[in-house]
Amino acid sequence: MSRALEVVRAAVAPLTRTGWFRRFATGVLPPVERFVATVTRGRIQLTSILVPSLTLHTIGAKSGEPRDAPLMYTADGHGRALVAGTNWAGAQHPGWTANLLAHPDAEITVRGRRMAVRATLVTGAEREAAWRIMEAQWPDYREYERDSGRTARIFVLQPVRPSEI
Repeated sequence: MSRALEVVRAAVAPLTRTGWFRRFATGVLPPVERFVATVTRGRIQLTSILVPSLTLHTIGAKSGEPRDAPLMYTADGHGRALVAGTNWAGAQHPGWTANLLAHPDAEITVRGRRMAVRATLVTGAEREAAWRIMEAQWPDYREYERDSGRTARIFVLQPVRPSEI
């Protein structure tokens, strides 16, 4: 990662933890991300300017309908992606986490490439290791979990066919 990007992330990260940004982001960013992803066929995501981003394609836990969620991810160094259900520090778990618990076989689109993945909930000591990896990418990312008052669900997304994420 370039030093300039590290500096930008360190400057922007505290802003993203403010109440006004969280209110703005939860209402505005997801539909804008979906629009940009649709227009560019998944090749570009706005959040990817600052952090690696993907679109998670799941099946609704209750509805059984296809669902898409643009998410920040962190590569774990083993060809897998880590995603955290922080929900911008909201009191509820994001819906995509319930979808993965009900249907762990999903797909992701990364830089325009769609691939099948298997989601596994990260627990125990692995959670702490996952948080360290994610916070190396996005400073104080775990503050969302602390501010929410709940334990955020973290998943590792393992490609069905081995490849680098």
